[in-house]
Amino acid sequence: MPKHIHIISFDIPYPPVYGGIIDVFYKIKSLHKLGYTITLHCFQYKAKDEQTVLNEYCERVIYYPRKKVYKVFFSVIPYIISSRSSDDLLSNLLEDNDTIIFEGLHTCFYLAHPQLKNRNKVVWMHNIEADYYKNLSEADKNFIHKIHFNVESKKLKLFEKYLNTAQTIFSVNQADAEYMEQYCEQSIFIPPFHLNEEVKVKSGVGNYILYHGSLDVVENHQAAVYLIKSVFSKMDKDVIIAGKEPKSSLIELIKTYPNIKLKANVPQKEMDELIQNAQCNVLFTFQATGLKHKLINALYKGRFVIANDKMVMNSGLNLLCRIANTPDEILAKINEVWGEEKSLEKIEERRKVLLESYSNESNAKLLISYL
Repeated sequence: MPKHIHIISFDIPYPPVYGGIIDVFYKIKSLHKLGYTITLHCFQYKAKDEQTVLNEYCERVIYYPRKKVYKVFFSVIPYIISSRSSDDLLSNLLEDNDTIIFEGLHTCFYLAHPQLKNRNKVVWMHNIEADYYKNLSEADKNFIHKIHFNVESKKLKLFEKYLNTAQTIFSVNQADAEYMEQYCEQSIFIPPFHLNEEVKVKSGVGNYILYHGSLDVVENHQAAVYLIKSVFSKMDKDVIIAGKEPKSSLIELIKTYPNIKLKANVPQKEMDELIQNAQCNVLFTFQATGLKHKLINALYKGRFVIANDKMVMNSGLNLLCRIANTPDEILAKINEVWGEEKSLEKIEERRKVLLESYSNESNAKLLISYL
């Protein structure tokens, strides 16, 4: 008889188009493949439709409307958590005594509920959310946004105390796992689940540089602007900036540089081709939070990956990248790899590291040992 678990997702995990939801969807696929039956509970917002694809991997999919901001804004519970509460969710969880996976602090409204006291509760942390929102507050130039992110960060920090009611906490990098030990003795590092099954690095040489990411996310927008102004505008090599929902200011900035092109809202297949055909993927972040899916994708598919310390921090992937932290260092690393073909030896070294530590199947097997 297959084992049954509940998974509470902060969003509908299909289509898997951004970091956290990529993790949720491919975790579901991996657990289904290993024989688990899943009741998926997901919060529906931004006019997203129900997704029948999820029925292929889940025994049951239940959708709950996310609460409007005005209904929960003044709650002492953080908005990302209080807006994801539902009496129906609690009732559905109480239909059996099976394990519950809470995806992110976002879904932990009922984590410490007395009626769930004797359940095996697993929390999958995608970030230290208090730190993430603090960084958003510092990065965003909109005064109202700054206040909101700062207040939310403080509320999230206070809410962390409820994590001591979880039996296991998984974190997607080693430093986060160590931080979570204060709340849970069983704090484990498992890298995020992702869309790659095998390393597909192309032979030959590319003729452009790629930066990619969800461009509607503040940290990615900020990194793209920084790289354009400080690095890409200083060279004559072709550059592509690719990602979803670029801000108008970024679109206008790119227009001023003839060597830089924007590819907006490209489907996953085209994004994969952009990553594979580039000579190098340049990845930069100002936030050392979580673990970036774009880093994993670039290493599984791209030739050379140039990244700063914060991008690879606590991932164990620094040896597979060329590390550069300043504009001059990034320019030097681009020139270093320009025209160079990736050796079969280096590709095999990368394959070995990724398949040993970042394989969905092996990480799913580690996860189920705690379910």
